[in-house]
Amino acid sequence: MSTEWTALPPRGGDVSPPQGDCAPPPQGDYVPAVRHGDVAYSAGMTPRRDGVLVVSGVVGDTLSVDQARAAAAMAAGNALAAVRSVLPEAAGLRCLRMTVYIACAPGFRELSAVADGASAALAAALGAAALPARSAIGVLALPSGAPVEVDLSVGLA
Repeated sequence: MSTEWTALPPRGGDVSPPQGDCAPPPQGDYVPAVRHGDVAYSAGMTPRRDGVLVVSGVVGDTLSVDQARAAAAMAAGNALAAVRSVLPEAAGLRCLRMTVYIACAPGFRELSAVADGASAALAAALGAAALPARSAIGVLALPSGAPVEVDLSVGLA
């Protein structure tokens, strides 16, 4: 299996996507986020910049926990941008639920450590009080060889 690691762009700890609150471009036949009433749901977001996957591999095999944690932060920033794109500009939001899927080697058990990168991104963007309920789920593979995928549900505050 060919795996590439591309260092995350230096952004001084800022994990928001470069397009700001614009939704990352879909990589298939879906929309990045949907709003229904006072709740918005993101599609699964991977660690992409300008539509390009910047981290690929399998956590616990070709990627370290630290690399995967940084990838999870980027994916969470993309999920946050996606849900913000379907909310009114000045709307406050409350994160309700986040699922972090991790493509990992058999026997890998540090799923929560990887998912903490996604939580840290939300806390940096919205404050620690905005953290949602969270699941971290190990899987065999993710789209395009991404090591992590994050989906986010938020409510209007």
